[in-house]
Amino acid sequence: MFTKILIANRGEIACRVAATARRMGVKTVAVYSDADVDARHVALCDESVPVGPAAAKESYLRADKIIAAALASGAQAVHPGYGFLSENAGFAQACADAGIAFIGPPASAIEAMGSKSAAKTLMEKAGVPLVPGYHGDEQDAEFLQVQADRIGYPVLLKASAGGGGKGMRIVEHSADFKAALASCKREAISSFGDDKVLLEKYLTRPRHIEIQVFADTHGNCVYLFERDCSVQRRHQKVLEEAPAPGMTAERRRAMGEAAVAAARAVGYVGAGTVEFIANQDGSFYFMEMNTRLQVEHPVTEMITGQDLVEWQLRVASGEALPLRQDELAIHGHALEARIYAENPDNNFLPSIGRLRHLRMPDAATFTLGDNPAHPAPVRIDSGVRAGDAISPFYDPMIAKLIVWGRDREEALAQMAAALTHYQVVGLTTNIAFLKRLVQSRAFATADLDTGLIERNQDVLFPAPQPASFDELALASVALVLTEPRYGAAAKAGDPWARTDGWRMNMPLRRRFHFIDREAPLDMAVCYQAQGWMLAQGDASGQATLVRHEGTDYAIRVDGRLVRGAVVIDGEEVHVFAGERHARLRYIDPLLHAGEAEDEGGRLTAPMPGKIVAILVGKDDAVVKGTPLLIMEAMKMEHTITAPRDGVVLELLYATGDQVEEGVQLLSFQA
Repeated sequence: MFTKILIANRGEIACRVAATARRMGVKTVAVYSDADVDARHVALCDESVPVGPAAAKESYLRADKIIAAALASGAQAVHPGYGFLSENAGFAQACADAGIAFIGPPASAIEAMGSKSAAKTLMEKAGVPLVPGYHGDEQDAEFLQVQADRIGYPVLLKASAGGGGKGMRIVEHSADFKAALASCKREAISSFGDDKVLLEKYLTRPRHIEIQVFADTHGNCVYLFERDCSVQRRHQKVLEEAPAPGMTAERRRAMGEAAVAAARAVGYVGAGTVEFIANQDGSFYFMEMNTRLQVEHPVTEMITGQDLVEWQLRVASGEALPLRQDELAIHGHALEARIYAENPDNNFLPSIGRLRHLRMPDAATFTLGDNPAHPAPVRIDSGVRAGDAISPFYDPMIAKLIVWGRDREEALAQMAAALTHYQVVGLTTNIAFLKRLVQSRAFATADLDTGLIERNQDVLFPAPQPASFDELALASVALVLTEPRYGAAAKAGDPWARTDGWRMNMPLRRRFHFIDREAPLDMAVCYQAQGWMLAQGDASGQATLVRHEGTDYAIRVDGRLVRGAVVIDGEEVHVFAGERHARLRYIDPLLHAGEAEDEGGRLTAPMPGKIVAILVGKDDAVVKGTPLLIMEAMKMEHTITAPRDGVVLELLYATGDQVEEGVQLLSFQA
């Protein structure tokens, strides 16, 4: 076994690898960019080495710097995690050439599976079923159009070297093909340095089911069952679970054996995932093989009781697989939710900012009967802490929340409860969306396919509801209680310095002014000897304090117990109560806070990025929804459209320009 390894990654996966290495007595070396000097993964490792500027291409993607760091630190092996260099055959070979073990498959296997088109050709020879499509080298637009017409629409365009949902487009009609192809190629060259694409028949209600495989250098290869990853947005996974609902023993065996055949066909070693697209009738087709550890590997660990990172370390050091196929078994059901800094109501655009408040579910409060596969029913894999920033340089994942239940129903209940305990202030997250998703009828009944989110728009994206009376009551009481109760003069006996509402002849009456989105909400507060009389619109109630610890509050309103957490962040008041997170703006009269600047007639950048295409000209007349320009941010393309019918008055940036979040991109007259 190795005594020291270098982790060529960052964030939660670097932290997760470090945890297993520490348990096994293996020392770890972290690498970090300028943006990650104080990152959690750096603090968790035994040593750390800087590898360059914040941009990944100048740091985490620099194979030469990573290998130099490994050699200088005396690391015997490199664990690539996922993303970055994890599926880079050149990097794996460079490690081998430098005498450093690569904790992953050989370069030849990565290369064989790195090209989706070449991999499909190889799988066809191995007898693995394939989706109808075109996977050849000819990339002429006219030729590809003919192939798409032959396959029949809808057609899926995919970057051959792609992954993570980038460089993918669904084309519904022949007339839309060339525009989609151009956009797909732009995103592919930006993300992977290769604009080669392949075409596949797009199945209308497919499920995404993947098989975890593991192979060693002694000729052994097993599958650790399946994961259902059908719930996706923008072709990226949102929820994953194991085992797949509705999976029969026969189908599981057939898919597992096909996955093992795929791994053996390329001489695979280590952890890998063979991804299949499955029809509702049970038929399945090879999609791709990810030659690395998957983001969603914890659900497999939860139901099998195996530490897949430990397996990786043992196999990479030359040991045989710990278990045979007949020694592996499934226990219960596990779910994983990806907690992202993103805005589901704005096409899931990433959110940039600092985690000003972060409270994660306390695993100790979640108890179940003994799980023979895993000791705890709730697990959180995270690479951030309160105070850390989510930057535009890397993936905006905050954490992975993984839960276990004795069956799927119990796992769903655990996930819903855990999500309710998650609190984030400082940026927008998908937590509320995940709560609705987990509790939706479609997901609860396992009516699964990759279009689940699109099919359930009304349920998953409901019209926002204004803050309730109880939420405003919690916010008001919190504001009152966080004011200084006595000034210095009051402590000296000066009654005029008291700020706790005392008055000589009549009670103090105040009005708290809040803005919920754009709607003004007022709460009238009348101070009383014991508590406060609260009134908002037609609702009112007598409130008394029951408990206040940190940000946790419990008040009694006309006999009803109201609990919640209130986080006051400048002029924002965040109320976490039950299933909801109310985000209020408090209009402090002492600070003379005014209304936000009118943005009428302006179109602004939703996040930092680069202008990659301008689709209109000065003085062009457009209708609502017309694409105006395309931005690239975090290696994804975002189209800015006309908010209403109007005229483009002025273009303020050119193609190739870098822009900051919030800057005006063009002037528009309705």
